[in-house]
Amino acid sequence: MRPIRAPEPLPVVLAGARGHGRSHLLNVHRLEERGLVRLAGICELRPLDAAELEGLGNPRQSDDFEALLAATGARIAVLSTPIQTHADMTLAAARHGAHVLLEKPPAPSYAEFRRMTAGVATAGVACQIGFQSLGSHAVPAIRRLVEDGAVGELVGVGAAGAWVRDEAYFRRAPWAGHRRLDGADVVDGVLTNPLAHAVATALALAGAPRGEDVVRVETELLRAHAVECDDTSAVRVTTAAGCPVTVAATLCAEKPAEPYVVVHGTRGRITFPYLTDRVVVHRDGPGGPVETTTDHGRTDLLENLVAHVTAGEPLWVPPEATGAFMRVVEAVRTAPEPRELSRTHWRTEPGESAPRRVVDGIDALVDASAASLRLFSELGAPWAAAR
Repeated sequence: MRPIRAPEPLPVVLAGARGHGRSHLLNVHRLEERGLVRLAGICELRPLDAAELEGLGNPRQSDDFEALLAATGARIAVLSTPIQTHADMTLAAARHGAHVLLEKPPAPSYAEFRRMTAGVATAGVACQIGFQSLGSHAVPAIRRLVEDGAVGELVGVGAAGAWVRDEAYFRRAPWAGHRRLDGADVVDGVLTNPLAHAVATALALAGAPRGEDVVRVETELLRAHAVECDDTSAVRVTTAAGCPVTVAATLCAEKPAEPYVVVHGTRGRITFPYLTDRVVVHRDGPGGPVETTTDHGRTDLLENLVAHVTAGEPLWVPPEATGAFMRVVEAVRTAPEPRELSRTHWRTEPGESAPRRVVDGIDALVDASAASLRLFSELGAPWAAAR
């Protein structure tokens, strides 16, 4: 019998290999060691030096993305670049026949998102959006619990994110902290970027991941930092099924906490701290509340994209699974400028590398929003009153 020949590793080009892109670089290397891919090229404005590439081989480097795609024959492009570049770079990769793993948010506007998805479909390539939480096996498990009535009828979904970021966080890149830059939409902000996973995961658990699943989006965008974008915000999405989905998030927490999503039912609730892949079901039992905890696996999104390209496996996070999230991005983009919080409502504390701003009482408000499906103004926050 003739031996079965193992498939050749897929050549990968990584655009953006510093900052968060470093995690993609290491993940490509992990899959390279398994023989699934080959790091063929890195696109950076300033080439990585020997120290940055230690143990990672000697890939071709260039600041010209399309030239790099052509020279390497890349089958996959991993894009970890500024938000405002996402659509154009995805379309460039598609023109060269490369499948794409694209960092979130997919685009800075719904129009750009539609342009990008149409171009990808026309080119016949695959695109996976980098919402790692949607690769968690807990997400379909929770959806099955809801569909099976484990916590009764679905009442709504709430999410909470309380993170700590200092002033240096908004100086990490030229586009950071901006809603627009040089005339182009960026739409950075707590809901659309650092805690975007909370938004996308809450919508997925509500069974409303697509753009057409969204009927209404209400926003309360605020900022304590001296930036354009929001750093403390709440949003409520009403789905086509009438389900309210709220997300309250801040980068000005008193103490950092693990973000989570809560699915509310008529006979209980399901809590999902999405960084851990753990599911906690709280049911109302005859003897009182009953709590059940299960742990789930997670599928790496680049590995899934490789399996899709080589073996036809379904993508975990195709663009259409992020359409509802992009409706939220569009609502944030078109909303009034984030309201600046009065100095009486925040204080300064030492941060990791620079001072950080802390909004008084925000941790409790974020949790209360997830528990009650209410916005900050409805919870009585004095700084969130209607304009």
